[in-house]
Amino acid sequence: MALLGIDLGTSSVKVLAVEADGTIIGEASKSYMVNYPKENWAEQNPEDWWKGTKEAIKTLIQNYPILKNTIHAISFSGQMHGLVILDENNQVLRPAILWCDQRTEKECESITAFFGQEKLTQYIGNKMLPGFTAPKILWVKQYEPSIYMKIRHILLPKDYIRFRLTGDYATDFSDASGMALLDVKNKKWSKELLKHLEIDETVLPKLYHSYEITGRISNDIMTELGLEGDIPVIAGASDQAAGAIGTGTVEEGMVSVTLGTSGVVFSAHNQYAVDAKNRLHAFCHANGKYHSMGVMLSAASCLKWWVEDIHPDLAFEEILEEAENTESKPKLIFLPYLMGERTPYSDPDAKGCFIGLTMNTTRGEMTRAVLEGVAYGLRDSLEILRDIHIPIREIRVIGGGSKSKLWIHILANVFNTPIQMINTNQGGALGAALLAGVGIGVYSSVDSACKSVIQVINSIEPNLECSNEYDKGYRLYQRLYRELENYFKFSARQKL
Repeated sequence: MALLGIDLGTSSVKVLAVEADGTIIGEASKSYMVNYPKENWAEQNPEDWWKGTKEAIKTLIQNYPILKNTIHAISFSGQMHGLVILDENNQVLRPAILWCDQRTEKECESITAFFGQEKLTQYIGNKMLPGFTAPKILWVKQYEPSIYMKIRHILLPKDYIRFRLTGDYATDFSDASGMALLDVKNKKWSKELLKHLEIDETVLPKLYHSYEITGRISNDIMTELGLEGDIPVIAGASDQAAGAIGTGTVEEGMVSVTLGTSGVVFSAHNQYAVDAKNRLHAFCHANGKYHSMGVMLSAASCLKWWVEDIHPDLAFEEILEEAENTESKPKLIFLPYLMGERTPYSDPDAKGCFIGLTMNTTRGEMTRAVLEGVAYGLRDSLEILRDIHIPIREIRVIGGGSKSKLWIHILANVFNTPIQMINTNQGGALGAALLAGVGIGVYSSVDSACKSVIQVINSIEPNLECSNEYDKGYRLYQRLYRELENYFKFSARQKL
């Protein structure tokens, strides 16, 4: 028996086939482009996701022919918040506006002004942020009215792939939480938000728990993909909730940190909880419970930019080796706001900066500063969890950046908390596969699936002396944003 997880990311789609005990059968992936038509805009063509998903599945079947008739269920992990809109013929009306797109600041202000933050928190549990889906819908209504009038279906990225596989319009509570249209506490669409935005509930997908069956792959698609049998499709989860499942982050006191394109600090809860200042997201978890989440918009993407765009002729390994052989310079600070920032500042105008450069600064020191700046940004969210008395018993790290031992040690020292290493780094793809298994009864629950597959194998302990130095660096990091905030806003409004 094989379980298939489809992880629809920002830069690529990955498909992972596992056995019930978590043994990896095989994986395949296909990349695609992100388009940046204007500053702080980010879009993708949903058709690229679909083509990539089909190609990845076909490649997986070709490389592991046994999967042709042994896949028993499929589920998803997907990038959050992206707006996919279809017309009456199910044709995509415009490129999807992505989670990291920052064009909707005015729309967020308008919605917040109408309700007031207290009411907004009551209705959806969160601030209205530029990355969320609701303000994107309002933006289309205001600036592309002819397209808006044709909308018959609104989907999230992974749910577009589901639609192409099954013909069903469905989503799960964890992903719907990030649309700013869901009453998170009561797990239903918010009538107040839908009324204000003039959205008919019929255009929204049907809501499911992440482990429920939403449909089955159609016969035509089964044939096209080279699959056999009757394969149920399970709801799946947002990339962060699925990634948390993939690390076993399901109990209170457990925190997962994602070093992906974005950076995420994720804390599981048994009960619904909201930060009074709305600094963290209050979302549904994939196990049927809840979670708090802090998000920085640029994490591993900062290192990708630094290496691929600024030093295109050098390999990642060479750049990281220079950083590893360089001592930390706490007064050299990198602010990682390359796409604005969400937690804790909710500032689409924030910009990336190096502060503290001298004639003696080396490339290795600057690379290390990039790694440290991202770690400081993640600590912002961790400090909020501590501030609102969320227990932090253990921290687990996933994402592409977690492959760097240097970065993991920096995180342990910046957090001054041990980092637990687990027996897998498959993250969201594994989480999706486990949800598929729960959906067809392979596991009795999401929590039991995690316990049966995921184990801690090592712990990276912080160094007290390094942690003390990084604590000074972090305090400086915090001050720098406050000192530069007015400049960010001024420069964003000037034609320089």
